Amino acid sequence: MSSPVRILIADDHPLFRLGLKFALQAQGFEVVAEAETGSQAVNCCRETPIDVAILDVRMPDGDGIAACQQITALGLPLVVLLMTTFQEPALIEAARRAGAKGYLSKETDPADLAQMILQILAAPEQDWLPAKQELPKLTPRELCVLQLMMEGLANKQIARRLGLSIETVKEYASTAYRKLEASDRVTALFKAQQLGIL
Repeated sequence: MSSPVRILIADDHPLFRLGLKFALQAQGFEVVAEAETGSQAVNCCRETPIDVAILDVRMPDGDGIAACQQITALGLPLVVLLMTTFQEPALIEAARRAGAKGYLSKETDPADLAQMILQILAAPEQDWLPAKQELPKLTPRELCVLQLMMEGLANKQIARRLGLSIETVKEYASTAYRKLEASDRVTALFKAQQLGIL
């Protein structure tokens, strides 16, 4: 009989850690370590034999993505999965670059999570993260207008800064909104941040 898969859970919410621990143990896994911060997670991986590290994306003292990068750099025989409520394309790509083998929602059913862990362990070389999302292709000028909007400048101030007419600035903004599928400035800036464009 093979030994159970050894798991680290890193999340700054004690109740979530406890719930996930019980759910994983009920599926036959062994939770051998817990951490509240990214740096604690890295230390746990150094000090404890672990097969799978499950990290929250957003934690104090080093987020899950930074911790994933540090753990991957250790060269240990383990896989890192990130769990989050944030399904932002920019975060998924950052997780991929950091060496994460999975990017899962915190709403994942425990049985599905168990199956995913076993699949990833069986083929850790495979890319199990969500498919890359095609980012809107903004021109340098559209991007510049959005960046100045992000700084809080009004169209008139942007026009003055760039040496353009207000109508031209409005046209760049309108085109950027359309590409971002946004109806207004606030939504466009929010989406651009979510996608990692700004």
